[in-house]
Amino acid sequence: MSLPSLDTAERRARINARLLVRRETPLAVADDLVALHATDAATVYLSLAARLREPAVAAVERALYDEVTLVRLLAMRRTLFVVPVDLAPVVDTAAARAIAAKERQNLLTFLREGGGWDAAWLAAAERETLAALHRLGPASGQELGAAVPALQERVTVAAGKPYEAVQTVASRVLRVLAAENTIRRDRPRGSWTSSAYRWTQSTPWPELPVAQARAELVRRWLASYGPGTEADLKWWTGWPLGAVRKALAEVGAERVTLPDGDPAGGDGFVLPGDTAPTGSVAPRAALLPALDPTAMGWRERSWYTDPAHADRLFDRTGNIGPTVWWDGRVVGGWAQAADGSVVWRLLEDVGAAAEAAVEAEAALLVPFLGDARVTPRFRTPLERELSVPA
Repeated sequence: MSLPSLDTAERRARINARLLVRRETPLAVADDLVALHATDAATVYLSLAARLREPAVAAVERALYDEVTLVRLLAMRRTLFVVPVDLAPVVDTAAARAIAAKERQNLLTFLREGGGWDAAWLAAAERETLAALHRLGPASGQELGAAVPALQERVTVAAGKPYEAVQTVASRVLRVLAAENTIRRDRPRGSWTSSAYRWTQSTPWPELPVAQARAELVRRWLASYGPGTEADLKWWTGWPLGAVRKALAEVGAERVTLPDGDPAGGDGFVLPGDTAPTGSVAPRAALLPALDPTAMGWRERSWYTDPAHADRLFDRTGNIGPTVWWDGRVVGGWAQAADGSVVWRLLEDVGAAAEAAVEAEAALLVPFLGDARVTPRFRTPLERELSVPA
């Protein structure tokens, strides 16, 4: 019996219908996207703004710091993400715990080789850090370093090498405590574009059965991004292929063919019964930021991004820059100029209606950005070109 077929047009229609929709709240947007890339602090805000009916920095800040309905985790592929709070235990068990364990082991090696300190020394330093946070309330790494002498200890890295450097242990200790969710990132010291976070006390997430957590994470991914291949999921989760296959089997994922959507070969997978064509939805325009979760949702990207434009839209390691979308595919790029204006360029002819829709999105983005100036952490050729005045 032949498998259901989902071609490129259908896959793009699903992006248009599922992932570019404007919602009322940041939490609703995050639920649709599963996880927001947070390596670059501004990406979280811009990904949400592109999909909020009334984009506002204050609404995102409330979700992150007041209501705490969105939380940061070091998770898939050892990358910092923001996820809905109800999904945090799932992501923690499915991906973050193993990464946190490796981070702790690496830290112990760093301390042993750099200063002769052992696990008992680290445990004492962590107790002092948590006590300081309890006493101070939300505090920056610098403030904690001043309050906890152990955090001021220094280690020489790459001794004798041209890139030799001296580092304090503070950032590494705080990173491990955060990876284990003993502490969490609070409001930054600067604006919403800053990654210089304060730290506050937290409580580790409850541990779930690993197979159950992985299956739930795959179920959520398929609900938003399906169809996808085993290779897509292996890349997105950072799991071994065997773990991906077990999770797909656990959710009863249905196999489909991707005749022109997976140049690397291989079938795709969807949730059971999710093979019907997407209904008619008006084409949507969006200006998505660098590392947006839709642009980074699949390992294979040629079906929604013209390979001829890849050298302008991606950096050398595969990170995507700010992109212009129309009807479920990338059609151009954008940047913020020094004067705060939003500059965009189409890389193909999409018609007057599409251009007008893109212009409207750019007009919405300008007041959201306000006085902020956003430069992506991983810059791409087209973004650099557009950010410089003509």
